[in-house]
Parts: sequence; C-alpha cells; structure tokens
Amino acid sequence: MLYHLNVGSNLGERRDNLMRAVAALARLDEERVCRLSTIVQSTAWGYSSAHDFLNMGVAIASPLDPHTMLSRLHDIERQLGSASHRTPDGHYADRVVDIDIVAIDERVIDTPTLQVPHPHLPERLFFLIPLAQLAPAWRHPVLRLTPQEMIAKLPKI
Repeated sequence: MLYHLNVGSNLGERRDNLMRAVAALARLDEERVCRLSTIVQSTAWGYSSAHDFLNMGVAIASPLDPHTMLSRLHDIERQLGSASHRTPDGHYADRVVDIDIVAIDERVIDTPTLQVPHPHLPERLFFLIPLAQLAPAWRHPVLRLTPQEMIAKLPKI
C-alpha cells in the first residue's frame, strides 16, 4: 500500500521536528519512505494559535494494515514529545509533531478511529499542496478530484 502522510509541527524547532518524524518513519519495521514534499507554512487550522505550522507530505510504501499504521504513527508522535492534539474540552491544540494519514491508494475507510481519505483533505491547503507534489494524478476516491482540482475549489484568500 502507498500511504500519503502529512507531518506537521508548530512548537519548538519545527523544521527539526519534521526531520525527526521522517527519520522515525524510516525506522519503522517494513516501511520505506519513498518521497518527501517541500515544506509548507500555514496558520493553525480550526483554532487560534500564535505559532504557525510547518507541514510536509511523506509517501510511504508499507504492507501494514491502516489501523496498525495509525497506531505506529501515534507512537512516533508520543516518542517525539507530542501530547494529544486536542485539549481536554476537544479543541485543537499546539503540538510538537502531528502525523496524519491523508490517503492510502484509492481506499476509502470510515471507522470510529480512522477515516481515509482524511475527512478535511479538501479543505486544507497544507495537505493539498504536498499531496499535489507527491501524487498529482491521484484522485480522491469519493470526490473524483485530483489534489490540484481540490486546490482550485478552495476560496481565494
């Protein structure tokens, strides 16, 4: 399976945090980091923060099933010093590292713990720009749009 991940950081040495996350992904059993996007800077999405995010896309080939992969990604986040990405009242929070599964091939997964493609993919430019770099021909399996077509549908700022 080809996983498209998004790694973000808005606390501490953000660029170093991204590189430590990529190194941890490369050390996972059986995974192979295939490609990296450029780094995209963005403001926090879904909450207010004084700290901008740096995000990058990572393509990984892996035989792991999606729920096992998600568990391993959460382990990496914890190892790198990230607490939950939500506050006790459920709002988003600043974090050292956040790793999201954006897409897995053309799979659709909708479980209580994992939704693929990521449900906010069409709304998040910091997901779409890296995905457009790594997989320009990929089509959202439900919307049937490429990353560039989803970017074109976003409101102009």
